[in-house]
Amino acid sequence: MQILRTPDARFADLPDFPWEPHYVEVPSGDGEQLRMAYVEAGPSDGPVVVCLHGEPTWSFLYRRVLRVLADAGCRGIALDLVGFGRSDKPTAVEDYTYARHVEWARAALFDQLGLKDVTLVGQDWGGLTGLRLVAEHPDRFARVVAANTGLPDGKGKMSDVWYMFRDAVANAEHLDIGRFVAGGCKTPPTPEVVAAYDAPFPDESYKSGARAFPILVPTEPDDPGGIANAKAWPVLAELDLPFLVAFSDSDPITGAMAPVFKKSMKGAQGLDHPTIENASHFLQEDAGEELGRVVAEFVRSS
Repeated sequence: MQILRTPDARFADLPDFPWEPHYVEVPSGDGEQLRMAYVEAGPSDGPVVVCLHGEPTWSFLYRRVLRVLADAGCRGIALDLVGFGRSDKPTAVEDYTYARHVEWARAALFDQLGLKDVTLVGQDWGGLTGLRLVAEHPDRFARVVAANTGLPDGKGKMSDVWYMFRDAVANAEHLDIGRFVAGGCKTPPTPEVVAAYDAPFPDESYKSGARAFPILVPTEPDDPGGIANAKAWPVLAELDLPFLVAFSDSDPITGAMAPVFKKSMKGAQGLDHPTIENASHFLQEDAGEELGRVVAEFVRSS
């Protein structure tokens, strides 16, 4: 496994992102160690809220959420998944599998950081990864916030917009990360913010993780990720963990999953599930403060 590490200079002068990175090492699954990065905000003894990003973003996405969580007394932790942000980046698309992403996140959060009583906030692939962790290690979690995400088992059709995105990534000679993120926002981000999403990727050789994610989404029931997710669904559905569905009002990619989660999860029954208004797929960009308030109140009230 060939591994790249984005130079620190690429992360200089990030807008509204003052937190110093921390690092842990996890087994790659191929004999090496991978460095994973995270930032945290708020008191070290506060309720733990783990924020997991998706495709093709990184912990920078949660900067507004982290501020609100910290002000509310929570210990907010935003992890960079392998291949993204300041975390190491294997160079071959084949190095990335759904199972490896779940294991890498598990090793970082539980083996290295030793986190317990976790509130998960998962968006996009942050949910695909995080919900698997909840199903497989429910004793580590206190509650769940699903925000514009899903857990596909390959038995249902993905949205047309998602298929368009998957094909665009597959066919792009130059993968324009910042443009893809901007396209998932209702309010156009500033050039400085777009540049921050481009920062982890000095050239195309660093983008294998971003190229891999769309093709790792299970679209057939016999996909390994689909089989594992099908096993996770009944476990999640019967858990007593409070399960909040906090989707935006304008997500063309995962919006259809909100009513499914509300109906299927035992922990979702009886909760007042908010709709984050004036926000698209990357609701953290469009309405990060509001999402942070929703999460903080959920932690306080459950």
